[in-house]
Formats: sequence, C-alpha cells, structure tokens
Amino acid sequence: MLTLRQIEVLRAIMVTGSIAGAARLLNVAAPGISRLMKYTEKSLGVRLFDRRAGRYVPTPQARNIFDLLDTVHRKIEDLQLAVDELGRGKGEALRVASVPSIGSVMMPRAVARLRRRYADLALDIDILKLEEASDYLLLGRGEMVAVSSRFDHPLIAFEPLARGRLLCIVPADGPLAGRKRITPAEMAEHPLVGIEPKDPYGAIMDAMFTHAGLDYRTSIKARFGVTVCGLVAAGLGIAIMDEFTVAHGAAPGLVRLEIDADCTFQTYAAYRRDIDISDYALHFIALLRAEMEALKGGSRP
Repeated sequence: MLTLRQIEVLRAIMVTGSIAGAARLLNVAAPGISRLMKYTEKSLGVRLFDRRAGRYVPTPQARNIFDLLDTVHRKIEDLQLAVDELGRGKGEALRVASVPSIGSVMMPRAVARLRRRYADLALDIDILKLEEASDYLLLGRGEMVAVSSRFDHPLIAFEPLARGRLLCIVPADGPLAGRKRITPAEMAEHPLVGIEPKDPYGAIMDAMFTHAGLDYRTSIKARFGVTVCGLVAAGLGIAIMDEFTVAHGAAPGLVRLEIDADCTFQTYAAYRRDIDISDYALHFIALLRAEMEALKGGSRP
C-alpha cells in the first residue's frame, strides 16, 4: 500500500524527470527523495524508473501505475481544495440572531472577527425580540440567538455568554454629567425614560427601586435601547440601560454612570438541544462571548 507521501514523491519525479527537480517541487532535500524512491521500489518489488541521460523515465511496466498515480493525485488536490473551501466557509451559511441589546454593538464586532476567520461564509443576521427567539430556533430560521435572559423550553439549550450590568445614562450637557456614580434614590428624583417592567432589564430596574422602597416615575417608555438613548440625548430624562447597548462609544451625547445597587444580569446563547450546532455557530458564540467579556477589561465607565 502506497502512502500519500510516496504518491506525491513518485509523481514529482515523474513530472520533473529528476530527483533534484522533485526535491525543488516539493521543497525538500534531494537525498530524502532518493531514499524514499528506492524504498518504494524495494517494497513494491518493481523497478519504477529507468535512468536515461541523467533523467528518470518511467519503466514500461510502471506506466499504468503512474497513470493511476496521476489520477489519485488529482483527486487528492480536489480533496484539499474542498477542505480549504470548507475552512473559508465557501458554499456554507450561518444564520444567527440576537436581541437588540446585544445585537446593536456586540454582534457586529463578533461578526467582523468571524469574517476574518471564514472569508467566504455566507451570513444572515437577524434582530429579534426575546419572545421571538423560540420560534426562530424551532422553525429552523437560524442556529443561535443571543438573548438577555433564559426561558423554559424543553428543546432549547442555553449556554452562558457573559454577565453584564445596568448603567444610568444621562445627557452629556446635563447636571449629572460630571458624576461617576448614582444611587437609586437620586435617580428617582429625575424623570426616567424607561422600558417595560416585563422586559428582562425592566424587571431588574423595577426590582432595584422596589427593594429600596422608592417610587419612580417613568415619563416616557420605549421598546428598544437605541430609542431610549436618543430620547435621553435629546434631554427628555435619564435612563437605565444595559452596558452592551452603550459600549464602545455607541451612545454619543451621553454619559454613563455606575449605579450603587445590584443590577447585574446574565446573557446566553440559545440553540436547539436536539440538533447538532455547526462549527461556524460554535466559533461565533466564542467570539461573541469574547467581545462581551472584554468590556470587563477597560471599556466600562
């Protein structure tokens, strides 16, 4: 049985007509090529080459073997090409989604890193409400959803991404802009641009004020973080916002303040537990987690 290396060496000698030529073609030392050729002829019990005028010519009895070797080599090249294309994602597609808080800043940064790894991978990115995540996965619209909270479903698995926290965002030209921290009691003195208490972040905000025994007034309610940021930047109040939405300078005109209260939360990658997730999706989850975890290192206020 010939090894792939023997096939490669014998073909190189056949193509170049010499040991030195084969060595240059394969970028190896000539003595190694010579030894492997002699070993192959001895193990097969067949003389494969005649030496004529300094060149190696296939013997008549070996010509059929070399025709087959050339065919095998082309198949190996085709296989290598297919493997290389798979490594670049060519002909493959990845469909993933995210809730808006993770999708606005963290998702694009992770996608950019994924594109550098899989240059030819087709990508389909969606933004969903949390309540749409289960249908997205169960109906096969995509492989993974980055979510801000887990929910119970027997067919959906949840893999932790990163812990985050809520921040207080205030107008950059407002009276609170010079602060670094703020308490729930101080926030309650200002009109709040808020989200629904039934939303994951809204529930944390509501619990924070309730635990402190504080009444708070939500002057304006908005569904998505980017809208809330725009309203605060317009001077319509202050808001409590997750750190991922306002990371990396994504909220111009705003200042982020630490909140003196427990306002942490856990994010997850959700996917179907009854279907194998692709390597592309697994790699993307790792990249997304790395981007989110990186906020702990220095991008926080």
